[in-house]
Amino acid sequence: MATVEEKVKEIVLEILDVKPEDVVPSAKFIEDLNATSIDIVEIVTAIQNTFDVNIAEEEAQKIRTIQDAVDYLNAALAKKGSQA
Repeated sequence: MATVEEKVKEIVLEILDVKPEDVVPSAKFIEDLNATSIDIVEIVTAIQNTFDVNIAEEEAQKIRTIQDAVDYLNAALAKKGSQA
């Protein structure tokens, strides 16, 4: 099974026209990967659908890098798992 990081990278590669080697944990969506605000919305939506989590707008604004997305998801999934 793919890790959270691998799935996030897959989502980014599907939405953005970037090379796989550019999608590293420290890559900033806007500055490094040239994502537009629409791209960011698509990425957040795909992440929500893939992982069955809800990301509030104020939380989504804090997600600036691949690692930010992975960290947020790991925390959200751990919290979700503890509530099951």
